[in-house]
Amino acid sequence: MEYMPLPLSGLEGPLSEMEQTIQDNVHHFALTVLRPAAAAVDRLTPEEVIAPGSVLWAVLEKAQALGLSPTATAELPPLERVRLLAIVAEELSWGDAGLAGAITVNNFPVMYSILAGNEAMVRYCDGKLGCWGVTEPAHGSDMLDENSAIGAPGGSFGRPDCVARIAGDKIVVNGKKSAWVSGAMTAQVCALYCHLDEGGKTRPGVSVIVPLDLSGVTRGKSLDKMGCRGMNQGELYFDNVEVPMANLLAGPDTYEEFAYRTLCEANPHVAGWALGIARAAFDHAVEYAHHRKQGGVAIIQHTSVRLRLFEMFRKIEAARALIRRVVAFNVTAPRPSLLASASAKVTATQTAFEVASEAVQIFGGNGVTREYPIEKLFRDARSTMIADGLNEILGMKAGTELINPELL
Repeated sequence: MEYMPLPLSGLEGPLSEMEQTIQDNVHHFALTVLRPAAAAVDRLTPEEVIAPGSVLWAVLEKAQALGLSPTATAELPPLERVRLLAIVAEELSWGDAGLAGAITVNNFPVMYSILAGNEAMVRYCDGKLGCWGVTEPAHGSDMLDENSAIGAPGGSFGRPDCVARIAGDKIVVNGKKSAWVSGAMTAQVCALYCHLDEGGKTRPGVSVIVPLDLSGVTRGKSLDKMGCRGMNQGELYFDNVEVPMANLLAGPDTYEEFAYRTLCEANPHVAGWALGIARAAFDHAVEYAHHRKQGGVAIIQHTSVRLRLFEMFRKIEAARALIRRVVAFNVTAPRPSLLASASAKVTATQTAFEVASEAVQIFGGNGVTREYPIEKLFRDARSTMIADGLNEILGMKAGTELINPELL
């Protein structure tokens, strides 16, 4: 049979001239900047990753030159914008998911300010390094269940670890966000999501832009974790931090809907990172299968290896198709669907885990050594199944959209 080379996006239809140019540019950046940096960062301690002079800072600076910030792409027609960003997310993560996450999370305060329609905060956050503060020490993925739709019968959320109260023209924040705040150690501004304290009683909530140089803000220890080590994560502490009311993105009357839309926006980004990991693992496996010989021939000549590669290929193509379909649906629908965005995130992250695991198997013993890239990709893939909400929590939360009260 004749060999048929495929473009970077596999079986996707032809890209526009703009999409092709940007894909080529980002792919080159991923190959020449992210991959060498990722190999170095993966071996550093968390403290070394964020230290002055670390390769991380050079990566973040070079990434700005790509010109793909939310404000730079905001004027594109919605369908063009989300499709382009999906292409970019995949290519960046093909280079390295951790560094792709570090680049992307810096834009979250701007993205969520745009989502809230707060133009002043868009201008304020634009160009600053950002982070997204959601999870807390006693509250992980349940922070994403803002209306307790999937809470255990008879259970309660309990006391939140981070609360805000409204005092005149200021929002006063107290408490702690857990070590999973992505970008916390390098950020200048935080898109903070927390509960509201009203006379000792708390409820969801507020979303507010918090400058991290304000009095009362401190940072904890940088998290040492298994995968995606290029994306720093750490704790944030707030001690009577006073934030101007102008920084508010959503108050208690709009918080539930805003948190819902935020999650619909965020899930496809993680899906894109996972897709990039899967594609990188597949590419490495195909190349290795051509060079590694067993039984006197390259192992790709063995039908069992080709079957493994085929299964990896079809899963990647299915995940990409779903991601593209979801971002297009959510940007054109009257209201975005969490059922859709969670489906993309869960499918892509599960695909990344399965594809990376199969790649390890194709590499055999070499796959579990640090001399080859596959064991890192496997660690990165496993991490995405927890990032941005546990897959199980997202599935249960999104599944509530299938309940039709008229049929009960």
